[in-house]
Amino acid sequence: MDLFNRLRVGINAVPILSPLTGVGQYTYRLITELQQVLPNKPWLFYGTSWDRDMRVAAPPGARELNNAIKRFMPHPHLVTRFLKQTRFSSGARRHKVNLYHEPAYLAYRFKGPTVVTVHDLSWIRHPETHPAERLREMNRFMPKVVEHASHIVVDSDFVRREVMTHYGVTGDRVTTVLLGVGAEFRRIDELSCKPVLDQFGLEYGHYLLAVGTLEPRKNLATVIAAFEQLPERTRQRFPLVIVGMNGWGMERFSHSLRHMMIKGEVRLLGYVAQAELPALYSGARLFVYPSMYEGFGLPPLEAMACGAPVIASRRASLPEVVGDAGILVEPMDDAAIASHMRSLIEDDGLHARLGQAGQVRAAAFTWSKFARETMAVYKKIVAHVD
Repeated sequence: MDLFNRLRVGINAVPILSPLTGVGQYTYRLITELQQVLPNKPWLFYGTSWDRDMRVAAPPGARELNNAIKRFMPHPHLVTRFLKQTRFSSGARRHKVNLYHEPAYLAYRFKGPTVVTVHDLSWIRHPETHPAERLREMNRFMPKVVEHASHIVVDSDFVRREVMTHYGVTGDRVTTVLLGVGAEFRRIDELSCKPVLDQFGLEYGHYLLAVGTLEPRKNLATVIAAFEQLPERTRQRFPLVIVGMNGWGMERFSHSLRHMMIKGEVRLLGYVAQAELPALYSGARLFVYPSMYEGFGLPPLEAMACGAPVIASRRASLPEVVGDAGILVEPMDDAAIASHMRSLIEDDGLHARLGQAGQVRAAAFTWSKFARETMAVYKKIVAHVD
């Protein structure tokens, strides 16, 4: 029996225990796909225990323990990491894990082959978007993590170049594995969208959509500035809907935003359940995403899969995702974004062409392909194990 058939993969599954952000989505898809195709079902580490089954909540008592450590211990992050490392190591030995994949940057120490996913270098490129404690942790551990990793997986060629340049890693140690889009993200007709849109007071085909936490990196201030340049009648007929957590950057936005919110021209929906996103994408006249920095950019891919024409930044990884199936802009050029918004609102032919092109392009990004390419990395690593 070859080494690959004897492979017992361990994965840090902690990111799936909280509301699924980008890293959580990645980890969830990684686990669900590998459970179907690996010869042995992967072992999952949940911070204090191991299991082969998916969980959606932390083990009983884990949150209380973490809170107690934060309240009563000096350097709580280091104490927590030490305790998790101890549980990780003992469980990895007990379950005979012989390859470890860390999907959330900060790999634990492991004596066998280790794959680390680096989604971006945002704590280096945009430190203002991270709390100070997180910055200290990333800067303390990541250089050693990169040095000791058997292989690094990244979400885009853009991040591959970033990792190679910043850490001096050779190209044979870094592999790009593009993400996928779930089958639930597909064009949904008006009648099927109605239950979701009704709860938010939205009309199918008559709103503009943006997704992202209200923080500087997501550049929603420029979206709002562009939207403000549309005629008042257009803003009332096609309100701007923003989906995402209310971040710490809210106070940076102008008085005009609050005025438009009062008039119903801008609507902040906050966090929206994953199951409701396909209807919101499908019902949007357009989707706008001029982010300053992304390691991949799942929202524009999901929007394209649902047939929403996309306006996105030409920076970082986004051209790899959107390609020529959307409109790429300089992220700070609010006048250009406003012009493209008007074109997609007024030109039904352009709207239809980009909607169709986006669906075709999105179909090439699948989670099954993502899993196959990830397994190819595993095979490459174990082939070099004595």
